[in-house]
Amino acid sequence: MSALVNRLVAHVLGLEVRLLACQARLTAHTDPEALHDLRTTVRRLRSLLRPLRGLPGVEPLEAAASRVGELTTPLRDREVLAAYLLEHDQPGAAQRRMAQMAEAYPAVAAGPELAQLLMILDAFPRFLRAAQRQDLLKGLRKRIEKRLGKQWKKLDEALHDPAHDRHRLRLLIKRVRYGIEAYPELDRLPDAAMPRLKSAQGALGDWHDCWQWLAKAEQESDLQPCVATWQITMVKAEQRADRVLEKLSKACFKP
Repeated sequence: MSALVNRLVAHVLGLEVRLLACQARLTAHTDPEALHDLRTTVRRLRSLLRPLRGLPGVEPLEAAASRVGELTTPLRDREVLAAYLLEHDQPGAAQRRMAQMAEAYPAVAAGPELAQLLMILDAFPRFLRAAQRQDLLKGLRKRIEKRLGKQWKKLDEALHDPAHDRHRLRLLIKRVRYGIEAYPELDRLPDAAMPRLKSAQGALGDWHDCWQWLAKAEQESDLQPCVATWQITMVKAEQRADRVLEKLSKACFKP
């Protein structure tokens, strides 16, 4: 048990260091991947915390991480769209969104949401150690394995649902994938699982981008030149996503 707790503490400290680095990069606006890396790190933290629900300190840390996620989701969507527009000969539309992002980066870095998350995260290893001393972590391994198993079962059920929702599947795949990465020592999944999950997440991500951009185009007139392309691309992305999901289902789940 102590080895598992030690790994948990080390993982939390590593995530804290990464968040601080992302904050510094956002402040200095040194590279275009800082916001993406911040969101990925927060997602990894939430995946680490999900099986620990009920332990001291987990709920406020989860809430703080959720607030950072909610704050940065529309910003990341705008960032991805701006990059697409710039690459596809729409420089005016791209520059308008990039100008908005230039103001958003330092605002996120200095904002109360990230400050709150870092403050709570800094104290969390002490909560874990206190819970360990008070014997509150008995059965922790089984608790985590049970939670990871439930996530895998939900994905299995969703994949075998003929009327599956691509949005929900995308979220379930993310949860399963990051859960495996958070607790690799507890991974009991087939060897094919991780590459299949990554492929499925990528395919669904391409579909989701087009779906989201088409919705934006109804409100933002400068996106109209891209609509026809996105409509075609979304259909192709749907077809590719369905093929990848079928491969995931066959490789990792029983019929």
